[in-house]
Amino acid sequence: MRDSAVRDEENQPAGHSGPRQRVRWFSRPPGRAVLISALAIGVVATVIPADGAAGDIASGFARVVGHLVSPSQDGQDFAGTPAVGALFSTTGGKLGQHFCTASVVSSPHGDLVITAAHCVSGGAAGVVFVPGYHHGAAPYGIWAVTKIYADQAWNSSADPDDDVAFLQVGQPGSIVPIEDVTGAEQLGTGTPARQLVEVIGYPNTTDTPIACRNWTREPMSDQLEFDCGGYTDGTSGGPFLASVDPLTGQGAVVGVIGGYEQGGDIPQISYSAMFGPNVAALFRTAVAGG
Repeated sequence: MRDSAVRDEENQPAGHSGPRQRVRWFSRPPGRAVLISALAIGVVATVIPADGAAGDIASGFARVVGHLVSPSQDGQDFAGTPAVGALFSTTGGKLGQHFCTASVVSSPHGDLVITAAHCVSGGAAGVVFVPGYHHGAAPYGIWAVTKIYADQAWNSSADPDDDVAFLQVGQPGSIVPIEDVTGAEQLGTGTPARQLVEVIGYPNTTDTPIACRNWTREPMSDQLEFDCGGYTDGTSGGPFLASVDPLTGQGAVVGVIGGYEQGGDIPQISYSAMFGPNVAALFRTAVAGG
């Protein structure tokens, strides 16, 4: 364990379990520029945020990608990246301890982040997301979690294959969505079990995130394994980023630390539920605000 809604596809009966399918990608409103590229594993859209944030995002991600030129043995500290951050508890409006990791995913309303469902089993009250958190700084603000979307299979039985949650976030008095501030990763479903990914997480004993690159594998049905040291408590929910653009650093989230053993019992081995039709359906539910 790494921490201190719907399963059916469209027009299929509840409980249906079919082959993995690619998620249907949603285009952003006209006010946001979107560059879409067709890849062998699916479709990835690179979102260019407004208000001059693109330069900061590119430089931040470049720092991540630059030192991960080959598979790594251990997670390396780095200065953080805008679309990935830490989940905190709050008391009296003040940040408490960060306990899990989450990342912004592109969505029509620009207000969703993804994490492991076990990270938010206690509900949304007092939980905030701090993107780009590093050494006590919140360069992109503090965002309150206003709603949690988790699969019914997780809610009813904590099924490790559904250890995924989407969180709706916002800031009181503001209509600016988080995606306009930080940029976003894309959601990837139905991707191969073996692929090169970069995984970012926030160990709860430090205020600095770590990143590592390695190949995934499928050690058991519907679970991914990622081997790299340093992924201790607090890294649950950290994104598995595939197809990372070396220029922008943006990629596709194809997993989050969680699933089997709620992410793994030792820091050297991390797990994720594989993203299939269940995650695609849950995403649609979150987008619809159901």
